[in-house]
Order: sequence, then structure tokens, then C-alpha cells
Amino acid sequence: MKGRDVFVIADNVFTPLGKTTAENFAQLKQNITGLKQYANASGTYFASLFESNQFPKSSSGYTKFEQLLIASIQNALNSSGLSASNERTILIISSTKGNIGLLETEAFSPALQERIGLSHSAKLLADHFGFKNQPVVVSNACVSGVVAIMTGMRLLRTGQYEHAVIVGADLISEFILSGFQSFQALSSKPCRPFDKSRDGLNLGEGAAIMILSSDKKYAGEVKVLGGGISNDANHISGPSRTGQELANAIEAALKDAAIVSDEVDFISAHGTATPYNDEMEANAIGLAGLQNVPLNSLKGYYGHTLGAAGLIESVISIRSLKEGHFIATPGFEEIGVTRPVNVINGERYIPAKNLLKTASGFGGCNAAVVFGK
Repeated sequence: MKGRDVFVIADNVFTPLGKTTAENFAQLKQNITGLKQYANASGTYFASLFESNQFPKSSSGYTKFEQLLIASIQNALNSSGLSASNERTILIISSTKGNIGLLETEAFSPALQERIGLSHSAKLLADHFGFKNQPVVVSNACVSGVVAIMTGMRLLRTGQYEHAVIVGADLISEFILSGFQSFQALSSKPCRPFDKSRDGLNLGEGAAIMILSSDKKYAGEVKVLGGGISNDANHISGPSRTGQELANAIEAALKDAAIVSDEVDFISAHGTATPYNDEMEANAIGLAGLQNVPLNSLKGYYGHTLGAAGLIESVISIRSLKEGHFIATPGFEEIGVTRPVNVINGERYIPAKNLLKTASGFGGCNAAVVFGK
């Protein structure tokens, strides 16, 4: 038995394009990207990074990562009217790297080892806002944001909690950048998801928050209908050769949502613009019978924001679902995957009811979540 309905009651997106969901969506509708060219010792690359004047005002004792989370949580709590001290509210934090950048600026010590732990940041945030329950941390490569949404959905369905505050963020450090460069995964140009000429991804910084509730007074809001998770068991950094495992996650999400493939009106794809990820994802979408469903990738606006990507892209896509206004896929011109998918390269107005969000990551992890009006 599925349990209680789960509604999206508030959200916020904080990126180089804006500090709120509304600011970000307005920029996207004008086809404005956060990507800029940068350079380091290994060469040039494009990324969407915060300028120093875009960052939240410094709070004593908090890192930039934590300041970004605090600003996001505060904005969404204000708009929702929800109290963090409500005993039936759970805080869920999503990130891949958290404070890992501190290793570049501070001498290693037992205190620093504790400081870079995501559990330490989670406790600081919980104490800052007065959350009564122990926070949950989700760190599962680049599916972290989507898995965090599913975790909140499942906790609310059981009735254990009534509200879930789900927040995710990542910042790009030299450590992260050099890691992707060592894989030769970065493009020296703006990325081109699913395009014939794609040659790698762009990285990005950002945060997003989504507040869920099972309170029936929110029955008119968008629902989290279902989700699914799978693993390729193929390679630490290389995706499945067939896409069957992501297809399994999609099919599990549709089953959980009690809808069929014909009822999916739009797909917010992971679409990193690497040759292997896009090929795998297109195969999976075809295997799930969704090859004709319109889809986009937002990586050409935000870059790949790692553990925040699934949340940022879900929030933007929910705004699209509400307005019927779906955002283009910048960089896409000619289909470049073996099994074609329906990539939109211009804004599209669709009277959509159900939305599918997909994600994949290192270690072969895959996740999919369904939202519906």
C-alpha cells in the first residue's frame, strides 16, 4: 500500500543565475546561461560558478557550503510558513562533496576531518534552525538530489513525519575540478547534451530546496507520485553498456506512481553531455517506451551541479509543469545518440500533467522520480 499523498509546498533555487526559483526561471525563459570560460593549469573549461558578490553574507562559524544551505532553507521556510521546530518535520541534506574544499585551505587535523563530514554540517544546520529531529544525509554521487526527494517522500508516506525539508548543494573546488579533468570528462566549450558534437560536461555550483508535506490542506499542489532506484554494477565511473538498469529505475518509478509510460508528458533528463552518459540515458528512455516524450537537459544553463543537480532540475521542472512552459536544451542541434530521443531545443508550451526526472552517477547509481499535478 502506497500510503499518504505527498505534496510539494515550497521550493527555492540559489545559483549564479539568481537567488530564488522565480529569478532562475525568468533567466532560463530568456535563454540566459550561467556558464563562463575559466582556466587553470590543466587548460580552459566552462563552468557556472558564483562570483564573490553573489554569495550569502558571511555567518560566523559557517563555511560557504553551509551559508548556501542556510540561505536556501531560510527562503523556503519563509515562503511556506512552516516551523523548523515542528516535531513532525525532518531535515534531509543532499551533497556529494560538502566541505571537501577545506582540504585545500587548511592543514589536516582530526578537527578538520570532523569538519568536512557531511554529518557535521547537517548538525550545524539543524541546530541553526531548531529542527527537533536528527537530520538525514543523502550522499550517493550525482543521484543524491533525486534520492533525497524519494527519501522524503517515503518517510512522509509512512506517517512517521508530516513535513520534509530537503536541501542540496555543492561547490566546485580544485579537488573536484582536477578529478573530472583527470577523467578527460570536461568540455572546453559550452556542453551539448545529446548532440552529435558533444564532447564532455561543464561543472556548476548551486543549491536548491524542496519542502514536502502530507497535510491534506495542500491537496491542490504538485505531488511526488513515485520513485525508483537501481545500480548498473558495471564500473566505478562508466555507465551501463545497455541502459537497462536506468530503464529499470524508470519503470519502478512509474509503477510506484501508478501511471504508465503513455501518461508521462515530459522528461527532465540528466543529460550531462558526455558521450557515454547520454548514449546510456537515451537507451534507457527508449527501453522504458518513452522515446517520443519531449525532454530537456538544463546542464547548458547550470553545468553539472553534482549532488544539487537533481533538486535544482526538479524544482525548475515543477515550475514548468505548473506554467506549461518548458525550457530549451542549450547546445543541442542534431541528435547524436544511437537510439533517438525527443530533445527540445526551443521553449515549448505543453499542457503537461506528469513529469519524470532522471539521474545517474558514478558507481553505476540510477534514480528516477515522478511528479504530477
